[in-house]
Amino acid sequence: MPLDAAWAIAWTRLAAATISEHREELSELDRLIGDADHGDNLDRGYRAAVSRLDSTEDPGAYTTPGAVLKAVATTLLATVGGAAGPLLGTAYLRASRVADAEELGPQGIADLLEEATSGIEVRGRAEVGDKTMIDAWRPAARVAAAKAAAGATTAEVLEAAAAAAAQGAIDTEPLVARKGRASYLGPRSKGHRDPGAASCALILAAAAAAARGEAA
Repeated sequence: MPLDAAWAIAWTRLAAATISEHREELSELDRLIGDADHGDNLDRGYRAAVSRLDSTEDPGAYTTPGAVLKAVATTLLATVGGAAGPLLGTAYLRASRVADAEELGPQGIADLLEEATSGIEVRGRAEVGDKTMIDAWRPAARVAAAKAAAGATTAEVLEAAAAAAAQGAIDTEPLVARKGRASYLGPRSKGHRDPGAASCALILAAAAAAARGEAA
């Protein structure tokens, strides 16, 4: 099933709901190696994104997934503090540029994830193994590309990407942080899951749930 603007809106709502549900958990992860506000920041940003989508009076404002993602991008950039706002805002903005079609198929989803990931890599100057959200995004983008090339459906591409992101987040636990505030801890950052990778795994799981037709 191709994914359209309604899917992108459902994704945003589900992401907001899951971030809200895990807000304290994410902030606790951040307390261990950061500023202890990651969950609160994301919760505020995604609530604002949902509010923006709900308050738009122009029925033609969101006719493509790209239009929805662009609105989410600018909202996150304006409302989420710390590094997460610029990084996720950039991810959504880059993704919006390859999602202008009315519907996205498997390759379109793979392209969306690749653009989002590349945007974060450039903005954050991070790579896999640095113990950042890239440790969730890059495996997701890589698996999505492989699944799309192998003929998987859009839902299958997103399911595989979400699973890869979840594993990527888990895999940050033994790493020593090389980027961001956590890097100040050096070896003491080992043994803790990166909050950015954890939240992005939740966000990508929400994308897969929306493709399955789930609603917040």
